[in-house]
This record gives sequence, structure tokens and C-alpha cells, in this order.
Amino acid sequence: MIELSRSAYDEIVYQAYDGDEREVCGILAGEYDPDHTVVTDAYPAENVADNPEIRYAIDPEEQFEITERIEEAGLEVAGFYHSHPAGPAEPSETDAARATWPDFSYVIVALDGYPFVGSWRWREDEERFEGERVRVVSSRSEGDGDDPVSCR
Repeated sequence: MIELSRSAYDEIVYQAYDGDEREVCGILAGEYDPDHTVVTDAYPAENVADNPEIRYAIDPEEQFEITERIEEAGLEVAGFYHSHPAGPAEPSETDAARATWPDFSYVIVALDGYPFVGSWRWREDEERFEGERVRVVSSRSEGDGDDPVSCR
């Protein structure tokens, strides 16, 4: 399961809308666990793919810089996210071919209709993505309780 803070969820959905027809991408931060990750923050990255309408890529140098900022904030890299402006709401073959962080979450925001946020863990030993439940939680400062959101 992956838990997203309301602010991280909103950040990635709004960023996806702002990307218009281009895929957006970034790194998730919080507390990583191979089976249950808690995301508190989203760190946007520039999409440097040759064809950003159907692909995403994070520059390795920018990924390193973001990772350092995450660690300086006392957090861990918790996963990655990108958008599929025209769907589908699941990882593509290209997403699987480029996945490199075993057991980390890869969140996808699909905008073909109402926004859908799904998440998958890359299981390298099985060479496949495994769907996981997405839970959005309000932070203590935003009030108590959970906000029901798309689950996978």
C-alpha cells in the first residue's frame, strides 16, 4: 500500500493538469518500505524525454540533486510519479522497460476523464508491476481522518 498526504496528492494531480499534453514527472518523499510506503512530499522534476507527450525521463543529475534535498529534509525517496495525459491509468510497456528501483512505488496520474491516481510496485525479480492500494490521508494540520480517493 502507498499512503499519500493530501498535499502530495494535490501537488501531483495539479502538476499533471498543468502539463497539458506533456507527461509530468517527479520523485516522492517520505518513509519508504517495500510493502507500505508513506508519502509526505512530491518533488517535481523536468521531463527531459525526447517525446514528452508519450514518455518521461528525469535527468540523472537532477534526480541526484532532488535525492539530496529529500535526504537533507530528513526524508527518504519513497517512489516516483508521472502522468499519462491521455491515459491509460496503468503502466505502459515503456514504463516497465525503464523501471529501475525494485520494490519502489511508481504512481501514475491518468487524465483521460476524471483524474485517476494509481500506484504500482516494480517487482524486479518478476519483471512486472504489481498494483497496490492508494490511500490519501489528511495531515494533522489539515484535520483528522482519511479522504477516500481512487484505490487500486
